Amino acid sequence: MDHDEIRVAIVDDQAMVRAGFGALLNAQEGITVVGDGSDGAEAVELVTRTRPDVVLMDIRMPEVDGIEATRRIAALEDVEPRIIILTTFDLDSYVFQALRAGASGFLLKDAPAADLIHAVRVVAGGDALLSPSITRSVIAEFVSQPARAHADAARFRELTDRELAVAKLVARGLSNAEIAAELVLAEQTVKTHVSRVLMKLGLRDRTQIVVAAYEGGLIVVGS
Repeated sequence: MDHDEIRVAIVDDQAMVRAGFGALLNAQEGITVVGDGSDGAEAVELVTRTRPDVVLMDIRMPEVDGIEATRRIAALEDVEPRIIILTTFDLDSYVFQALRAGASGFLLKDAPAADLIHAVRVVAGGDALLSPSITRSVIAEFVSQPARAHADAARFRELTDRELAVAKLVARGLSNAEIAAELVLAEQTVKTHVSRVLMKLGLRDRTQIVVAAYEGGLIVVGS
């Protein structure tokens, strides 16, 4: 993704939001908006047709909402866009559900323009979490609720010791470069380990590693 153009799709039930975000992103070097839609059903069709790298997805929409649309897009076999959820509340069960469903991160709708542009680039790059501390706090908030039992941690037994160490650092919000420094490895080696963790655990991206690590008890809330 470093040198390629980032293709973005925008899905929001407010036309002015779509137009505003579209104009902003199209004005950036290396970013092109390839289409937009007004609800979750349109989002799935849009992704299938335009094959974007990143989808900006409103979370609350009539008919098919952003969570269900994220779930459907994550289930598509031949396209794997990164999804950024757009929301008005950060500590929100909807946001947690969207992250669980396959979203790569979330952004407040009233965030500064620079944050939106940065978010698209970070998520497209894929080697770092978007807002690591906020992402972790949202996941921790909902995983720690008494009604939520820990998922079976057995899935982590498939990982080698090194892969497990890398997974824990990803779950703490570190980028590939930071993990490389922490474990005294080449950054490319870290990328390989992250790819293997994703493959072995059947996960889409780094955010899903964080969700799995908290739900499986690999990372303890508050640690």
